[in-house]
Amino acid sequence: MTNISIFSYIYSVANIVIIGGGAAGCFCAAVLSTLRPGWNITVLEAGKRPMAKLAVTGGGRCNITNTFEGTESLQLVYPRGYNLMKKALGRFGWRDCLEWFAGRGVAFTIQPDHCVFPESQDAMQIVHVLENEMKRGGVHVQCDSKIYSLDQINPRPDAIVITTGGGTAEILSCTGLSIEDPVPSLFTFKIDDSGIKELMGTVVQDVTLGIAGTKFRSHGTLLLTDWGISGPATLRLSSYAARHLAQNGYKGSLLVNWLGLSIDEASSMLSGLSKSSGRTIANSHPSALTDRLWRMLVSRAGIRPDCRWDELGSKGLARLLNVLCSDTYAITGRARFKEEFVTCGGVSLSEVNPATMEARSFPGLFFAGEVLDIDAVTGGFNLQAAWSTAWIAAHSIAEKY
Repeated sequence: MTNISIFSYIYSVANIVIIGGGAAGCFCAAVLSTLRPGWNITVLEAGKRPMAKLAVTGGGRCNITNTFEGTESLQLVYPRGYNLMKKALGRFGWRDCLEWFAGRGVAFTIQPDHCVFPESQDAMQIVHVLENEMKRGGVHVQCDSKIYSLDQINPRPDAIVITTGGGTAEILSCTGLSIEDPVPSLFTFKIDDSGIKELMGTVVQDVTLGIAGTKFRSHGTLLLTDWGISGPATLRLSSYAARHLAQNGYKGSLLVNWLGLSIDEASSMLSGLSKSSGRTIANSHPSALTDRLWRMLVSRAGIRPDCRWDELGSKGLARLLNVLCSDTYAITGRARFKEEFVTCGGVSLSEVNPATMEARSFPGLFFAGEVLDIDAVTGGFNLQAAWSTAWIAAHSIAEKY
């Protein structure tokens, strides 16, 4: 590891140190170097190369942001930090993000789900843009430079920006700042159920998920896997319930509404299917469910495969509706979602001035990205938080020094 004492000689311009060479850190450096050409800006990255996580985000395609269309509430997007993000997006939102990258040669495509990707479908294009911008601005990037404490940086530069993601308590121990304990967010659920595992690869649209005994709910697409369940609805629920699940050892009861309908709506739908009274229940499934999944659900309701609709009876109908609208599975653990991993927790937002991203009680110390107690559901929102907070930090520093 590099012994950091790189500011031992005298500069005639401001010295800025950015700890963390991820998306937020490199974007902050790129923006600041264009605002203040000639400043000494150094990015310290603990890993072998900067922006390693950015290079694989979105399956290597880089879901750079989201248009936020159809978002009913910002709190549904940012379970933690939505008030700060409302202000941050007002200053540097998704359109500003696309304009900044478009000015450097990146074209974009917007998907039907409002996720925005580079037209090239290549995350490395975004990485290269930031690398080139930092090089053009004279930013020094030092890899293999692990920082354990701010005391390592001696003498102290004019400003320090921390963009390290989770696990910042040790670095900030000398500041006395409040840190919200970091716990995982955006993960899949391990479910030890043979019926689920046998349906590996099955995708179900418009599912509503919940955790029994809580108010945590999510809605969206569900994917059945060989270890349990995944898909946007699962990741969204894991984000909402991140702290609850951590406190309970990633155990609990998962409620699944396979149709995303109320009992009355589901009953009405089944009434339409039951008009084919001569057909067996197993052979007349709702269009939203595959044949194999429907047969599994019918079996879970304790209904014979050869049972006909006119033989079901009120008790059988009640059992079927209960399975369709309130099926229950035991969550036995969590699993990471490929290489993408988000942390809930970080620097308490009460410690930070949202207008500048500077610590209220520690002048000259700024934050951007996941190091803050801000995290979002999947869909480009976490990267937008990185861009927005980094842009504000860069402009604040440029104005202050």
